[in-house]
Amino acid sequence: MRLVILGGGESGVGTAILGKKKGYDVFVSDFGKIKGNYKEVLIINEIAWEEEKHTEDLILNADVVMKSPGIPDKSPMIKKLLAKGVSVLSEIEFAAPFTDATIIGITGSNGKTTTTMLTHHLLKSAGLNVGLGGNIGKSFAWQVAENNYDSYVLELSSFQLDGIINFKPHIAIITNISPDHLDRYDYKYENYIDSKFRITMNQTEEDYLIYDADDEAITEWFKTHTTKAKLIPFSLTKTFSEGAYIKNNKMEISINQEEFTMDTAHIALEGKHNMKNAMAATSVAKLMQIRKATIRESLSNFQGVEHRLEKVLKIQNVQYINDSKATNVNATFFALDSMNTPTVWIVGGVDKGNDYNELMSLVREKVKAIICLGVDNKKIIDVFGNVVDMMIEVDNMNDAVRMAQRLSEKGDTVLLSPACASFDLFENYEDRGNQFKQAVKNL
Repeated sequence: MRLVILGGGESGVGTAILGKKKGYDVFVSDFGKIKGNYKEVLIINEIAWEEEKHTEDLILNADVVMKSPGIPDKSPMIKKLLAKGVSVLSEIEFAAPFTDATIIGITGSNGKTTTTMLTHHLLKSAGLNVGLGGNIGKSFAWQVAENNYDSYVLELSSFQLDGIINFKPHIAIITNISPDHLDRYDYKYENYIDSKFRITMNQTEEDYLIYDADDEAITEWFKTHTTKAKLIPFSLTKTFSEGAYIKNNKMEISINQEEFTMDTAHIALEGKHNMKNAMAATSVAKLMQIRKATIRESLSNFQGVEHRLEKVLKIQNVQYINDSKATNVNATFFALDSMNTPTVWIVGGVDKGNDYNELMSLVREKVKAIICLGVDNKKIIDVFGNVVDMMIEVDNMNDAVRMAQRLSEKGDTVLLSPACASFDLFENYEDRGNQFKQAVKNL
């Protein structure tokens, strides 16, 4: 069986290692450059590869193709493969049949990384032999090849879910849905929503779907669709006989006739959106029969996720916060919503069809100055130009941070929450966040 892998990044190389181990004839092809460390792994494992080109003869003879999430279905090579009837899968679909582990799959427009990390933290703290992968860390396929975990917590993007056929998590979570990546879905929001719900398409009555019952897109979907999975909703405003909710500053969870309560003041994560992430993760812990005391302890000592509302430093009584992971408007909405002080907001980058008007009331209420950090800031200036007193454009992180220091006074917060992708000025959102942290430390 010939396995061709398009894309020589984390998921591609992980799939190559698993494929080789399972006896496939493996070939990796990347239209760009393959990073040195990945190249080394391919060479050591004697896996054939090419970079900066796709040689059709070596690709179209595949029995199965794994494409990296970054490659759109519309690309010419994918079209040719599909026309030939070659099955094109995501890494998750390829790897899942090779493990008997219990899979917890987490998707959503925002909050999925925090929920994934928190869920993993809850299970690991309870002594479970559990792997963490998908969209973060070591690729799922790589771990299936090299480790023997009893369960996996996987963060799954819509792109990864687009490439599944039989994949089914035992427990699925949809944290929320808001418009994102619409350029990949013919600018149709409903296509993106359907893509997220693929996480539950193969689930049976034995499986569980945990979801945000306050989310408009999710509740609308349920009006015209069904899933076989047992439903476990969570909400900040509603209460359930089966599900999770907040009442009188307590998180209350009722699953399979078992109750769990915890004072929200003792949960390490702050902000309303993080209460939702905590409810989702705790619901998984309850389904996995983790002891209540262990859950409480883990929720109170969880450190949070780098680049997500990460407190960097307080300088002259101004708090600097790195929320570089906020690559869409909805994520930035959560960030601004959790600000309790006058805020100098650093925003901008590559816009994915953003509607900034959703942020208007929060900006009026909380933001004193805006620093635009992007190559093209026209949309941001058009929307907020008359709303804040100060609007400044910069083209590098050092200037952004120095400017923010000048515009802030004691008791303020400087928030990097770009609401955009980072590829105009940075390698990725991590690079953007790290540059911010370094610039703050240099003040």
